[in-house]
Amino acid sequence: MLTNNTLQRFEKRRLWAIEYAILDYELASDVIIEKALARQSYAVFALPVHGLITAIQDQAMQQAVQKADMITPDGQPIRWALNSFYKVGLKDRVYGPLLTLKVLEKANPLGLRIYLYGGNTEETLQKFQAFIQKNFPNIQICGAFREEKPTDNLIDIEALKATRPHIVLVGRGCPTQEIWVASQKGNIPAVMMAVGAAFAFHAGTIAQAPIWMQKMGLEWLFRLIQEPKRLWKRYLTTNSYFIYLFIKHRFFLRRPY
Repeated sequence: MLTNNTLQRFEKRRLWAIEYAILDYELASDVIIEKALARQSYAVFALPVHGLITAIQDQAMQQAVQKADMITPDGQPIRWALNSFYKVGLKDRVYGPLLTLKVLEKANPLGLRIYLYGGNTEETLQKFQAFIQKNFPNIQICGAFREEKPTDNLIDIEALKATRPHIVLVGRGCPTQEIWVASQKGNIPAVMMAVGAAFAFHAGTIAQAPIWMQKMGLEWLFRLIQEPKRLWKRYLTTNSYFIYLFIKHRFFLRRPY
Protein backbone atom coordinates (compact mmCIF):
# COMPACT_ATOMS: atom_id res chain seq x y z
CA MET A 1 0.00 0.00 0.00
CA LEU A 2 1.29 3.45 -0.87
CA THR A 3 1.93 6.20 1.64
CA ASN A 4 -0.20 9.32 1.77
CA ASN A 5 2.69 11.39 0.42
CA THR A 6 3.08 9.04 -2.55
CA LEU A 7 -0.63 9.09 -3.29
CA GLN A 8 -0.61 12.81 -3.91
CA ARG A 9 1.92 12.50 -6.72
CA PHE A 10 -0.08 11.23 -9.66
CA GLU A 11 -0.04 13.84 -12.37
CA LYS A 12 -2.88 15.29 -14.39
CA ARG A 13 -2.97 16.43 -18.00
CA ARG A 14 -5.65 18.57 -19.58
CA LEU A 15 -7.51 17.27 -22.61
CA TRP A 16 -9.94 20.01 -23.61
CA ALA A 17 -12.48 20.23 -20.78
CA ILE A 18 -10.99 17.57 -18.49
CA GLU A 19 -7.92 17.18 -16.30
CA TYR A 20 -7.18 13.48 -16.71
CA ALA A 21 -5.18 11.55 -14.11
CA ILE A 22 -2.04 9.95 -15.50
CA LEU A 23 -2.01 6.59 -13.74
CA ASP A 24 -2.72 2.89 -14.09
CA TYR A 25 -5.14 0.50 -12.40
CA GLU A 26 -2.73 -0.28 -9.58
CA LEU A 27 -2.12 3.32 -8.57
CA ALA A 28 -5.74 4.36 -9.08
CA SER A 29 -7.07 1.55 -6.90
CA ASP A 30 -4.42 2.18 -4.22
CA VAL A 31 -5.40 5.83 -4.03
CA ILE A 32 -9.09 4.96 -3.79
CA ILE A 33 -8.54 2.44 -0.99
CA GLU A 34 -6.39 4.88 1.00
CA LYS A 35 -9.00 7.62 0.66
CA ALA A 36 -11.75 5.16 1.61
CA LEU A 37 -9.91 4.06 4.76
CA ALA A 38 -9.48 7.72 5.69
CA ARG A 39 -13.21 8.27 5.02
CA GLN A 40 -12.37 11.21 2.83
CA SER A 41 -15.03 12.65 0.56
CA TYR A 42 -13.36 11.86 -2.75
CA ALA A 43 -14.87 11.95 -6.26
CA VAL A 44 -13.74 9.51 -8.95
CA PHE A 45 -14.97 9.58 -12.56
CA ALA A 46 -14.02 7.21 -15.39
CA LEU A 47 -14.67 9.16 -18.59
CA PRO A 48 -14.34 7.90 -22.16
CA VAL A 49 -15.01 9.97 -25.30
CA HIS A 50 -18.72 10.38 -24.53
CA GLY A 51 -17.97 11.79 -21.07
CA LEU A 52 -15.33 14.14 -22.43
CA ILE A 53 -17.58 15.56 -25.14
CA THR A 54 -20.46 15.88 -22.67
CA ALA A 55 -18.16 17.90 -20.40
CA ILE A 56 -17.44 20.24 -23.32
CA GLN A 57 -21.08 20.71 -24.28
CA ASP A 58 -23.01 20.53 -20.97
CA GLN A 59 -22.53 23.24 -18.35
CA ALA A 60 -23.62 21.08 -15.41
CA MET A 61 -21.13 18.40 -16.45
CA GLN A 62 -18.41 21.06 -16.80
CA GLN A 63 -19.01 22.08 -13.20
CA ALA A 64 -19.03 18.45 -12.08
CA VAL A 65 -15.64 17.57 -13.60
CA GLN A 66 -14.10 20.59 -11.92
CA LYS A 67 -14.99 19.05 -8.53
CA ALA A 68 -13.61 15.60 -9.34
CA ASP A 69 -10.46 14.46 -7.56
CA MET A 70 -9.58 11.73 -10.05
CA ILE A 71 -10.77 11.39 -13.65
CA THR A 72 -9.36 8.29 -15.28
CA PRO A 73 -8.72 7.90 -19.04
CA ASP A 74 -11.46 5.34 -19.54
CA GLY A 75 -11.37 4.94 -23.32
CA GLN A 76 -8.56 3.91 -25.65
CA PRO A 77 -9.01 7.07 -27.78
CA ILE A 78 -8.50 9.14 -24.62
CA ARG A 79 -5.30 7.23 -23.86
CA TRP A 80 -4.08 7.61 -27.43
CA ALA A 81 -4.76 11.35 -27.38
CA LEU A 82 -2.97 11.87 -24.05
CA ASN A 83 0.02 9.90 -25.30
CA SER A 84 0.05 11.85 -28.55
CA PHE A 85 -0.10 15.30 -26.95
CA TYR A 86 1.95 14.69 -23.82
CA LYS A 87 4.09 11.57 -24.46
CA VAL A 88 3.05 10.23 -21.05
CA GLY A 89 3.42 6.59 -22.04
CA LEU A 90 0.08 5.30 -20.80
CA LYS A 91 0.14 1.56 -21.53
CA ASP A 92 -3.56 1.03 -21.01
CA ARG A 93 -6.74 2.93 -20.34
CA VAL A 94 -8.24 2.91 -16.83
CA TYR A 95 -11.68 1.53 -17.59
CA GLY A 96 -14.47 2.05 -15.05
CA PRO A 97 -15.73 -1.56 -14.87
CA LEU A 98 -12.22 -2.99 -14.51
CA LEU A 99 -11.21 -0.31 -12.01
CA THR A 100 -14.30 -1.30 -10.01
CA LEU A 101 -13.04 -4.89 -9.87
CA LYS A 102 -9.56 -3.79 -8.81
CA VAL A 103 -11.05 -1.71 -6.01
CA LEU A 104 -13.31 -4.54 -4.86
CA GLU A 105 -10.33 -6.93 -4.84
CA LYS A 106 -8.39 -4.60 -2.53
CA ALA A 107 -11.43 -3.73 -0.40
CA ASN A 108 -12.27 -7.40 0.21
CA PRO A 109 -9.51 -8.38 2.68
CA LEU A 110 -10.09 -5.11 4.53
CA GLY A 111 -13.81 -5.79 4.96
CA LEU A 112 -14.74 -2.36 3.65
CA ARG A 113 -18.33 -1.14 3.56
CA ILE A 114 -19.76 -0.55 0.07
CA TYR A 115 -22.98 1.24 -0.85
CA LEU A 116 -24.54 0.60 -4.29
CA TYR A 117 -26.44 3.44 -5.92
CA GLY A 118 -27.81 2.82 -9.39
CA GLY A 119 -28.44 0.09 -11.91
CA ASN A 120 -30.47 0.39 -15.10
CA THR A 121 -33.00 -2.13 -13.71
CA GLU A 122 -33.79 -3.67 -10.33
CA GLU A 123 -32.55 -6.98 -11.70
CA THR A 124 -29.18 -5.40 -12.48
CA LEU A 125 -28.83 -3.97 -9.00
CA GLN A 126 -29.70 -7.28 -7.34
CA LYS A 127 -27.41 -9.31 -9.58
CA PHE A 128 -24.53 -6.89 -9.09
CA GLN A 129 -25.00 -7.18 -5.34
CA ALA A 130 -25.00 -10.99 -5.64
CA PHE A 131 -21.84 -10.82 -7.79
CA ILE A 132 -20.02 -8.87 -5.09
CA GLN A 133 -21.21 -11.15 -2.30
CA LYS A 134 -20.08 -14.26 -4.20
CA ASN A 135 -16.69 -13.01 -5.37
CA PHE A 136 -15.75 -10.66 -2.52
CA PRO A 137 -17.37 -12.23 0.57
CA ASN A 138 -15.59 -10.02 3.12
CA ILE A 139 -17.01 -6.82 1.67
CA GLN A 140 -19.98 -5.49 3.60
CA ILE A 141 -22.73 -4.17 1.31
CA CYS A 142 -24.18 -1.64 3.70
CA GLY A 143 -26.98 -0.42 1.43
CA ALA A 144 -28.39 -0.33 -2.08
CA PHE A 145 -30.75 2.04 -3.81
CA ARG A 146 -32.00 2.57 -7.34
CA GLU A 147 -33.96 5.49 -8.79
CA GLU A 148 -37.07 4.53 -10.74
CA LYS A 149 -36.30 7.25 -13.28
CA PRO A 150 -32.66 7.86 -14.24
CA THR A 151 -32.89 11.59 -13.56
CA ASP A 152 -34.62 11.31 -10.17
CA ASN A 153 -32.74 12.29 -7.03
CA LEU A 154 -34.95 10.68 -4.42
CA ILE A 155 -32.26 8.96 -2.41
CA ASP A 156 -32.18 9.86 1.29
CA ILE A 157 -28.67 11.25 1.71
CA GLU A 158 -28.78 11.15 5.51
CA ALA A 159 -29.87 7.52 5.44
CA LEU A 160 -27.00 6.75 3.06
CA LYS A 161 -24.51 8.49 5.35
CA ALA A 162 -25.92 6.58 8.33
CA THR A 163 -24.78 3.30 6.73
CA ARG A 164 -21.18 4.58 7.04
CA PRO A 165 -19.85 3.41 3.68
CA HIS A 166 -16.20 3.57 2.80
CA ILE A 167 -17.06 3.57 -0.92
CA VAL A 168 -20.22 4.49 -2.81
CA LEU A 169 -20.41 2.91 -6.28
CA VAL A 170 -22.66 5.02 -8.49
CA GLY A 171 -24.02 3.56 -11.72
CA ARG A 172 -26.62 5.99 -13.03
CA GLY A 173 -25.27 6.84 -16.47
CA CYS A 174 -23.37 9.88 -17.70
CA PRO A 175 -23.76 12.75 -16.88
CA THR A 176 -26.36 12.09 -14.14
CA GLN A 177 -23.95 10.09 -11.98
CA GLU A 178 -21.10 12.59 -12.24
CA ILE A 179 -23.35 15.54 -11.46
CA TRP A 180 -24.72 13.71 -8.41
CA VAL A 181 -21.27 12.76 -7.12
CA ALA A 182 -20.07 16.35 -7.53
CA SER A 183 -23.13 17.61 -5.62
CA GLN A 184 -22.19 15.38 -2.66
CA LYS A 185 -18.47 16.16 -2.64
CA GLY A 186 -17.65 17.30 0.87
CA ASN A 187 -20.98 16.03 2.23
CA ILE A 188 -20.68 12.24 2.07
CA PRO A 189 -17.47 11.11 3.85
CA ALA A 190 -16.65 8.32 1.42
CA VAL A 191 -15.05 7.69 -1.93
CA MET A 192 -17.76 8.11 -4.58
CA MET A 193 -17.03 6.32 -7.85
CA ALA A 194 -19.12 7.10 -10.94
CA VAL A 195 -18.69 3.82 -12.82
CA GLY A 196 -21.67 3.69 -15.19
CA ALA A 197 -22.09 0.37 -16.96
CA ALA A 198 -19.97 -1.50 -14.40
CA PHE A 199 -23.21 -2.46 -12.63
CA ALA A 200 -24.74 -4.09 -15.71
CA PHE A 201 -21.50 -5.65 -16.96
CA HIS A 202 -20.68 -7.37 -13.68
CA ALA A 203 -24.32 -8.27 -13.10
CA GLY A 204 -24.27 -9.99 -16.50
CA THR A 205 -27.33 -8.14 -17.77
CA ILE A 206 -25.33 -6.43 -20.55
CA ALA A 207 -22.48 -8.16 -22.39
CA GLN A 208 -19.05 -6.55 -22.59
CA ALA A 209 -17.19 -6.21 -25.87
CA PRO A 210 -14.53 -8.85 -26.63
CA ILE A 211 -11.07 -7.94 -25.38
CA TRP A 212 -9.73 -7.42 -28.90
CA MET A 213 -12.43 -4.84 -29.60
CA GLN A 214 -11.69 -3.09 -26.32
CA LYS A 215 -7.97 -2.88 -27.12
CA MET A 216 -8.69 -1.47 -30.58
CA GLY A 217 -11.03 1.20 -29.23
CA LEU A 218 -14.07 -0.43 -30.81
CA GLU A 219 -16.13 -1.03 -27.70
CA TRP A 220 -18.51 1.71 -28.85
CA LEU A 221 -19.28 -0.34 -31.96
CA PHE A 222 -20.11 -3.42 -29.91
CA ARG A 223 -22.44 -1.44 -27.67
CA LEU A 224 -24.02 0.27 -30.70
CA ILE A 225 -24.85 -3.13 -32.19
CA GLN A 226 -26.46 -4.10 -28.87
CA GLU A 227 -28.51 -0.92 -28.41
CA PRO A 228 -28.72 0.87 -31.78
CA LYS A 229 -31.87 2.90 -31.07
CA ARG A 230 -30.49 4.32 -27.82
CA LEU A 231 -26.85 4.82 -28.76
CA TRP A 232 -26.62 5.67 -32.47
CA LYS A 233 -26.98 9.42 -31.97
CA ARG A 234 -24.56 9.47 -29.02
CA TYR A 235 -21.77 7.76 -30.90
CA LEU A 236 -22.35 9.53 -34.21
CA THR A 237 -22.10 12.95 -32.62
CA THR A 238 -19.53 12.38 -29.86
CA ASN A 239 -17.10 10.24 -31.86
CA SER A 240 -17.21 12.59 -34.84
CA TYR A 241 -16.66 15.63 -32.64
CA PHE A 242 -13.75 13.96 -30.84
CA ILE A 243 -12.04 13.19 -34.16
CA TYR A 244 -12.58 16.79 -35.29
CA LEU A 245 -11.12 18.18 -32.06
CA PHE A 246 -8.12 15.86 -32.19
CA ILE A 247 -7.23 16.79 -35.76
CA LYS A 248 -7.76 20.50 -35.11
CA HIS A 249 -5.70 20.63 -31.92
CA ARG A 250 -3.02 18.11 -32.88
CA PHE A 251 -2.17 19.33 -36.35
CA PHE A 252 -3.25 22.97 -36.44
CA LEU A 253 -3.32 24.47 -32.94
CA ARG A 254 -0.71 21.96 -31.70
CA ARG A 255 -2.05 21.97 -28.16
CA PRO A 256 -4.75 19.89 -26.42
CA TYR A 257 -6.96 22.75 -25.20
